[in-house]
Amino acid sequence: MRWTLKPKPDPQKTADLSAKLGVDTAIAALLLQRGIESFEDAKTFFRPSWSDLHDPFLMKDMDKAVERIELALKNNEQILVFGDYDVDGTSSVALMASYLETKSTQISTYIPDRYAEGYGVSYKGIDFASDNDFSLIIALDCGVKALDKIAYATKKGIDFIICDHHRPGKELPSAVAVLDPKRSDCEYPFKELCGCGVGFKLIQALASKDGVPVEALAEYLDLVATAIGADIVPIVGENRALAYFGLQVINTNPRSGFKALINQMKKEVLTITDVVFNIAPRINAAGRMKHGNYAVALMKEADFETAERAASEIELFNTNRREADKRITQEALLQIEKLNETEQATTVVYQDDWHKGVIGIVASRLIETYYRPTLVFTKSGDFLAASARSVRGFDVYTALDNCSHLLEQFGGHMYAAGLTIKEENYTAFKAAFEAEVSSTLPTHLKTPEIKIDAEINFESITPKFYRILKQFAPFGPQNMAPVFMTTAVRDTGYGKCVGEDQTHLRVTLTQTGMPKLVGIGFGLGSNLAIIKKNDPFKVVYAIDENEWNGRVSLQLKLKGIKS
Repeated sequence: MRWTLKPKPDPQKTADLSAKLGVDTAIAALLLQRGIESFEDAKTFFRPSWSDLHDPFLMKDMDKAVERIELALKNNEQILVFGDYDVDGTSSVALMASYLETKSTQISTYIPDRYAEGYGVSYKGIDFASDNDFSLIIALDCGVKALDKIAYATKKGIDFIICDHHRPGKELPSAVAVLDPKRSDCEYPFKELCGCGVGFKLIQALASKDGVPVEALAEYLDLVATAIGADIVPIVGENRALAYFGLQVINTNPRSGFKALINQMKKEVLTITDVVFNIAPRINAAGRMKHGNYAVALMKEADFETAERAASEIELFNTNRREADKRITQEALLQIEKLNETEQATTVVYQDDWHKGVIGIVASRLIETYYRPTLVFTKSGDFLAASARSVRGFDVYTALDNCSHLLEQFGGHMYAAGLTIKEENYTAFKAAFEAEVSSTLPTHLKTPEIKIDAEINFESITPKFYRILKQFAPFGPQNMAPVFMTTAVRDTGYGKCVGEDQTHLRVTLTQTGMPKLVGIGFGLGSNLAIIKKNDPFKVVYAIDENEWNGRVSLQLKLKGIKS
């Protein structure tokens, strides 16, 4: 594990900002690292406002999309809201359908079956629309590369509006409107919206035509915040404002489906981390283990008792998901060892009976053991399907693009992608991907890295310091929770391994003459020997709160220990 201490900002700038804001120099330095250099910048950062949201009509084709939907509503056309089966897709569908249902009774939803149809717009979905007299499909979180399928829909007399955030190909589909801030000809000022974010911009545009201000759409932002967190998009700019207001909704007036999920958690105030690790996996579990329709139904349900029953069902899916991903991860690790592939540049594994719904999670788990770009394949109809995950700093999408002659289809982002191949191409693709990554993955990216914002002493960690740190939230890509390093640390003698398998570490740390702080290190149990030596050591950590029996205290969330 590499520890990299970020460069200290200019001392004069730090002192000036500290004075302007009336905050500790350590806080001022953290702000400067995030590009916040003035009082106005800090105001925007700490106090997101509705005015931070851009005019939706700045997005290419937004006028066309609004015009077509208004025509459909006027003519009482049947509208099908189509989306992928993951959190971003199902949240997008729930958002769009819920909004349009306030204007029409002719709204239906469609989530493709992960196994029968696969990712994105499907011929089966288009045939369903044609057979049931839908004249307009609004596709969310997918569609920007579905050229053949959109052409197929057009032949059947069905119009398409695409709301996507994935990178388009060289050609755009022939839809009525293609809303995607990543279009090269789109001048929308913020490029990193998730699919649900693009969907929200569309309902914002529709509402504005009715004279409804964006603030009146706050009830939909619990969905947007969840999708932002789950889809790992940067939580800066417009995403920060959307997540900020969305978390307010989650914590004060969540929709019935979310309330039913939250009630199972023992936390009064939820952060984006709670959303990512507690709400999102349960929503995802429906599409992974059964069908994404269950997730949409939960998120659209107005009656709390009905939502509770749906949440219980989804909880069962999530339990099954956890069991499946644990078993498959173990099988994949054994396969890597059996094939003597522990020293390769990539991990590519395949078994025909692995559950398609969890291969993405398994890929992430494998990176925890073998830190390298990873693909996990399973059988999917006549093809093999895979989920790809990458390591920090390496663009797996581009690597796949360079092997695309062996692929049937692929799509995704820098760090996560999905693909299908013919079974007979598996061996050739595995070799090509290994060669591609071997030649393009820089040596320094082959080791996991902890980026450290600042070195501090324990005396700096006060309740006031933490109160300000909390206001840096919501955290996520490009605005991660600050990470600190402290040296010359000792354990007070109570350090021990904890957890069911004793892999976690619980310590009480101190520096000479400074306060004691409890630290918890998940997966750091192997470091017990370092702290038992009685020699000073150094730690890297984030600062967190621990709630226990109604008492709240500061604790260190340990990320690394070195002697």
